[in-house]
Amino acid sequence: MKPLGTGDPLRLGPYRVLGVLGEGGMGKVYVGQDGAGSLAAVKVLRPELTHDTNLAQRFVREAQAAQAVRSSGIANVLGAWTEGGRPWIATEFLAGLTLDQAVDTYGPLDGPALRALASALARTLADIHAAGFIHRDLKPPNIVLTSSGPRVIDFGIARPEHGLTLTTTGQVPVTPGYGAPEQVLGQRVAPSADVFSLGAVLAYAASGRRAYEGSHVAAVQYEVVHGEPRLDGIAPPLQALILPCLAKDPGARPAPAQIIQAMAAPKGADRVWRRGPIADAIKEREAGARRLTAPVTMETAPSVTRRRLLTGLAAGGVVLAGGGGTAAWWIGSRAGSTKRQSGPFDIPPAVRMPVQKLDTKGVKEPFSNDVQPTDLWEVANEADAYSRPLLPVGDVIVFGVATGGVAAFDITSGKRRWTAPHLRTKSGYLSLSDRLVIGADGKGVLRTFVPSTGEPKWTCPAAEAATLLAADEDAVYFVTKDNKLRSVNRSEAKVRWTVPVPVDFRGKLLNPAVIGQGMLVMSTLDGTVLVVHTGNGRTAWTRLDHQEVTVRPSVSNDTVYINGKYLDARRLSDGEKIWSTRLGDWETDWDKWGPPAAYEDAVYASAGDGIRYLSKKDGKVLWNAFDCADSGSPVVRQGHAVWALEFDNSANRPALLVNSVRVSDGERARSYQLPQSDYARLAAAGNRVFVLHDSSVIALAAF
Repeated sequence: MKPLGTGDPLRLGPYRVLGVLGEGGMGKVYVGQDGAGSLAAVKVLRPELTHDTNLAQRFVREAQAAQAVRSSGIANVLGAWTEGGRPWIATEFLAGLTLDQAVDTYGPLDGPALRALASALARTLADIHAAGFIHRDLKPPNIVLTSSGPRVIDFGIARPEHGLTLTTTGQVPVTPGYGAPEQVLGQRVAPSADVFSLGAVLAYAASGRRAYEGSHVAAVQYEVVHGEPRLDGIAPPLQALILPCLAKDPGARPAPAQIIQAMAAPKGADRVWRRGPIADAIKEREAGARRLTAPVTMETAPSVTRRRLLTGLAAGGVVLAGGGGTAAWWIGSRAGSTKRQSGPFDIPPAVRMPVQKLDTKGVKEPFSNDVQPTDLWEVANEADAYSRPLLPVGDVIVFGVATGGVAAFDITSGKRRWTAPHLRTKSGYLSLSDRLVIGADGKGVLRTFVPSTGEPKWTCPAAEAATLLAADEDAVYFVTKDNKLRSVNRSEAKVRWTVPVPVDFRGKLLNPAVIGQGMLVMSTLDGTVLVVHTGNGRTAWTRLDHQEVTVRPSVSNDTVYINGKYLDARRLSDGEKIWSTRLGDWETDWDKWGPPAAYEDAVYASAGDGIRYLSKKDGKVLWNAFDCADSGSPVVRQGHAVWALEFDNSANRPALLVNSVRVSDGERARSYQLPQSDYARLAAAGNRVFVLHDSSVIALAAF
């Protein structure tokens, strides 16, 4: 650690700055200490770069990405904010050696130690991928060896695995020799890219040299794409384990679970973190960190003396959340009214959604390829780039915001109505019959709000909610912090039932889920599906067909539609297959069915480079719309068209396209161009189409 210099901050949020850990082109990393004496690594953007909105947003997204991952193998994010115009991120302070420091100082790892390293890193990658992210920059300096094992750091270029993530060459930094060939070429990146990086890391750890080398960066990248890895000096049994990870074809690389099984680290192999020269160096650094904190006495921030008087309702641990003391939860109501709020279960009727007049500007017969959709409003640079789905509810649309929590914006103008800053966006948020919006705070407490005004209503502290799944007329369904499925009654906020999540699905369930006919349908990143009875949580049926695709089921009446290698229609009650439709012969093995959208008359889904319109009766494809959607794009129907997203890299300036095709015949109708984005979401309601692109949300008029 280096001493502070001229221009270095003395305090960042709750952290007193003690010294400088390191610095790079974008910023510095400081050692900070909070009022309790705990150390943190605090990354800060350089002052001269704070005017760059994109870099500032990247800092915020880094914190959001790391906070979304639940794993003992990463450095947990402790906080993030913008201090005096300078974004900062605080993470756990890891007093250990980076992998490159350990190898450079003590030499390559032996066989058992390498197997232990590989198993630990593969488990962490599995956790990262289960949260829906790809690290994208796994390399020796981003792996810290601690007394409890390896920890992965730096989520600076992490991006979601689900959704649309295509980038072009040069837009996302790739560490030469560690980034996968598809990253070097600017192609779509899947979790298998992290597996390639893991293979390169293991080759370095086993030999002390990189698997791909060259006289300059371009030469190294050429070797990654076209050359063979150099595994000289690595024992043949270990070469056989590392080589599959370095396959040029992403589909040929093993999954993290397969790596863990293949490595089969012998019992006691992880003693490398507890005994020997590397362990001694780690202990010395950890002791130094303890000495650093011991003599320091910190001032604590003044405590809040005003407390909210809460009326406890005995049954179910319900707490009244109304009244003037809820400013931390309710900011900026629609009209600034000071009218006394009603009780927690006095829920006003749902506000009717204002319907936008269909756009007829420049339309002929009634469509024209020469006219793009009309943009109604834009909320610029305020959204959480990794927000859960856009949620139109009544006269507002709800989504996560970059400053923390969720906010509601007027659906007709885009003006902010209210904010709930303590809701965890990664827990998700749901509509309760359009009468309430529900989310969970950091302690797992369920909290509800009136959509139009933000007025707080009932809460349920006993929920211990981690991931909200779905809601019906009777209850809310979610996963708890200790991996249980739980249901809370909407009328009394009491826990109805709690059951363990089946072993095959623990830590994998995605939100939101879907509900129909008394069945809760949940999905995972690897293609499996779990269906339980909403009345008691008992498993009704499962689909354990593992596929390398994120499954997003859709329910219509008594049928659930499930995407993957095939688009399946299954009976909701027992999972019996009704029909199954494969892709056309022209699609490749990489093409999969995207999330289906089931309506009363038909099913729409993206596949390959377009949209398919299928009969609900037998799965027959009624029309194909080509060159209008990326595989995996959501599809929504609004007005006279269906809409999807496509990344266009053919132009000089890559763009995100919001494309529409006519419902009647699948002919492409209109296209709206946005700046190229790392991430996008799509929703529609009230003759409006909403697009989240990076940290902005735009509303388009349907036609």
